[in-house]
Amino acid sequence: MEQIILQLEDLCYSYGGDAPALEGLSLKVKAGERIAVLGGNGAGKSTLFLCCNGVLHPQKGRVVYEGQPMDCRKRRDRLALGQGVGIVFQQPDEQIIAPTVLGDVAFGVLNLGFSQEEARKRAKDALCQLGLEGFEERAPQYLSGGEKKRVTIAGVLAMEPKVLLLDEPAAALDPQGAWELEGLLEKLHQKGLTLMVATHDVDFAYGWADRCLVMEKGRLLADLPPWELFKKEELLEKAHLRPPFLFRAARALGMEEHPPRTIEELEQRIKGEKQWNRPHC
Repeated sequence: MEQIILQLEDLCYSYGGDAPALEGLSLKVKAGERIAVLGGNGAGKSTLFLCCNGVLHPQKGRVVYEGQPMDCRKRRDRLALGQGVGIVFQQPDEQIIAPTVLGDVAFGVLNLGFSQEEARKRAKDALCQLGLEGFEERAPQYLSGGEKKRVTIAGVLAMEPKVLLLDEPAAALDPQGAWELEGLLEKLHQKGLTLMVATHDVDFAYGWADRCLVMEKGRLLADLPPWELFKKEELLEKAHLRPPFLFRAARALGMEEHPPRTIEELEQRIKGEKQWNRPHC
């Protein structure tokens, strides 16, 4: 039986008198899933993540983590949710606060009440996972964008969450940094982490995710596997999304029924069809 690790029930949230940032959103997240959250600016993706992590308390509905309803007005529940569901913000500079890399990565663990010794141990282990050995005493402000991103992810991993939320993780990264990030996400998934990524990148979502959530004006428009989602042209138009390049190529080649999700798979399918159609002497 698949474990439901995080459940959202009829969540509603608004900022002051503005239109709802979340409206009646319900969702179940299974352990080990890779979920892409798609939608334009103002769709509610960041607010969703902040409610999942306990930074925001929904004005209606509830968040259930590992079968336990969480009331984030209570410090105990807020800490439990913040530890179990880690969040990495879009801009690393918003999350980095300490003068050294080691101090920054250890900060969240200390905030959970662990000892200095345990915090340092967890921080060093997390830095090792992210390939940042030797960065412990460096000043974060002098790191590259990709290095800063890895530091913020290390700071969350040090708290040993079961779910990791990443808000536009590839923002401001160059192509090499984005490629390295995808490799890192794969390693984290192989270690058993449940991953949710808010992104505008439909090509990434198509090739990476098990499920795609489509949001628009605080509502959940769709919850589908990517190979099913991108067949729905009216839905994509409503959410201002374009089909991924590979999906469009597959459709042009008559492969829409079972579209390839990687370049390598597309190449193999084309080679296979050429071989099948080769005339016999």
